[in-house]
Amino acid sequence: MALDVYVGSLTRYYAGEWENVPERAARERGAQPQLIRPDTSDKDPERTQIAMTAWRTLLSQSLGDRITAPLEWDESPEAPYFTGRPGWDGFGSLVLWAAYAEHPALRLPDALPEEWDNDLALVRSNAEGFRSRYSHLVRNVELWLPSGFEFTFEGEDVRGRRVVMGSSTMLRRQLSDLNGATWKAAAPAVGRWGRSPPPTDAPLELRARYAFAVLSELAGQAVEHRLPMKLDY
Repeated sequence: MALDVYVGSLTRYYAGEWENVPERAARERGAQPQLIRPDTSDKDPERTQIAMTAWRTLLSQSLGDRITAPLEWDESPEAPYFTGRPGWDGFGSLVLWAAYAEHPALRLPDALPEEWDNDLALVRSNAEGFRSRYSHLVRNVELWLPSGFEFTFEGEDVRGRRVVMGSSTMLRRQLSDLNGATWKAAAPAVGRWGRSPPPTDAPLELRARYAFAVLSELAGQAVEHRLPMKLDY
C-alpha cells in the first residue's frame, strides 16, 4: 500500500481536490490519472469547510490551556496544497532511524524489518515515561497541525477516527535535530536525497534519507503556509 503525505486544507483533502505524485505525473504526460481517494463522498466544498472549521473549534476547546492560542489555519478549498510520496518503506525506515538514534546501544538493522512497528528501539521510544527527542515522528502521528505545541495526543479526526496528532512546527524542528545528530547533511545534499525513490532492495539508511528529504520539504511548507499535514494511505 502506498503512503503519501498531504499538506493543505482538510476541506480540499476530503473533497478529493488534490493529486498525489503519480497522479500529477500521469496528468502532465497526458494520461488519464486513476483517482483513488479515502472516504470523499461529500463533494460539497461549502458543507465540508463548515464541518472542518467546527471540528477545529471543538479540538481547540478540548485542548484548552495546553495550547497558547486557538487552532487556526486556512480551511478554504482554494488553499494551496503540497504532496510527496515517501512510501511506507521510506517512512518506516526514517522512523526507525530516529528511534535507533535515541538508543545507540541497539544495533540498527541493515534493512527495514517486515514488522518494523514492533521493533525494539521503536517500542522503547514509545515506552511510557520515555521523553523522545523525536516524538512527533516516532509516536504514530497521522496528522500534524500548524501550531507550536510540544506534545502529541490521540483524538478524533473530522470523520470520527481515532488518530494521533502532533505539531508540524515540532516535526520540522525534530527532523532538523535528527539530521544534526546523525547525518549532519547540508541542504543541497538533502535535496539530492529526495530527487528519486531508492530501489526496493535499498538499505534502511538510504530509504530513511529519501523519506527525510520528502518529509522535511513538506513540513517546511506546512509551517510556512500554516496548513495541516496528513498521512494518506
